[in-house]
Amino acid sequence: MDKETRDRLEAYATFIEKKSHIDPAIYDKNNIKRGLRNKNGTGVLVGVTGVADVVGYRYEDGQKLPAKGRLDYRGYSVEDILAGAEKRGVHGFEEVSYLLLFGQLPREEDLGLYKKTLWSLEKLPAGYLEDVILKTANQNLMNKMMQSVLALYSYDPDADSTKTMDVLKQSLSLIAKMPMILAYCYAAKKHYVDEASLVIHRPKEDYDTAENVLHMIRPDSQFTKEEADALDALMVLHAEHGGGNNSAFATHVVSSTGTDTYSAITTALGSLKGPRHGGANLMVDSMISDLKESLDDWTKKDQVQKYLEEQLQGKHFDGSGLIYGIGHAVYTLSDPRAVILREKAQSLSQLTGHEEDFELIQRIEEIGGRLLAEKNNLSHPAPANVDLYSGLVFHMLGIPRDLFTPIFALSRTTGWCAHRFEQIMDKKIMRPAYLTLNEPKTYLSMDQRTSHL
Repeated sequence: MDKETRDRLEAYATFIEKKSHIDPAIYDKNNIKRGLRNKNGTGVLVGVTGVADVVGYRYEDGQKLPAKGRLDYRGYSVEDILAGAEKRGVHGFEEVSYLLLFGQLPREEDLGLYKKTLWSLEKLPAGYLEDVILKTANQNLMNKMMQSVLALYSYDPDADSTKTMDVLKQSLSLIAKMPMILAYCYAAKKHYVDEASLVIHRPKEDYDTAENVLHMIRPDSQFTKEEADALDALMVLHAEHGGGNNSAFATHVVSSTGTDTYSAITTALGSLKGPRHGGANLMVDSMISDLKESLDDWTKKDQVQKYLEEQLQGKHFDGSGLIYGIGHAVYTLSDPRAVILREKAQSLSQLTGHEEDFELIQRIEEIGGRLLAEKNNLSHPAPANVDLYSGLVFHMLGIPRDLFTPIFALSRTTGWCAHRFEQIMDKKIMRPAYLTLNEPKTYLSMDQRTSHL
């Protein structure tokens, strides 16, 4: 780009920033729910869902009070689901996928037929791997996955149908194919962007989703039972989070227009990519890397506290003044996903020799929670959220940063599909209102106009 064009674009950008800025006071004056949030931090009710429930507080005498966090899938607590799978000595992700879609726990026979159905839909279309994935490698895997999911529209003769049978077929096909899409987009990036060898592994029918992910992303296909167990638990915890999270809500919004399944799931992927949503795990990981680089000895509690105090003042990392991984929009006392992952991370750290890293995360949780409570005048420490521990688990599994958010997306696909079914059944387009700041103006002839540059 030449200097003249760059200078012009900078001038345009400055003008747009001025025109696009909305004074926050306008929201209060007109009782507008900014970000669809009430003043007390609760979300504005915009719909009804039976897919999942996120509970982080309780009401007594009209007051919002802190409470232990709870995450239920179709009414079943995520803790009980994981405990049940562990008791049977199996992985729980496929059971959760079935539960989210069909609304009830599967019998052994049901689960077997479900897995068989997914395997029958697993195969990628002819030429898709070469033409869609390998020929257009992308340095950001979330964007590449969006492109790859949207491309499947071209291979579906019933792509625009919103009949339940067709949407179910599309949903199951996406759930089945997503592990391969993830693994092959990663392989293409490694080869064409990072200049490593191109390694493509076919999935195995006798492997479940967690096992196939590890098998396909590793050149030697090797993994331990403990690694597969940890990844499966991580995927179960990321599978769904109610209708109010940004990507599920985005799925509802676009599905309400009658658009196709591939466009809806691509929209959800675009939402999840954002650093304020699914990309938050990368922000936690980057902040921790900055902490380690900034301190003489990051194993010392006093140094960690000093860093976090200065981070709140915007003196470290990205200057945001945020302690990433601490606090949540809904959970007040605890994020159940973080509680479970903390236990998994501790066990894994002992197996992998990452005890000091685990202790660091615990210090961030303890100190950061207290500092945020003091800053925001909370009666309790701000809780760790799932992102504080998920990055550590990913690292201990040897999973690269490139795959943190894509694995989150793979895990959440069934939840998005379940929300899409609800919205299609609702048959009502989402069309909220916005307050306009414009007054009627008289159209100006060319010689009457002034320059904005």
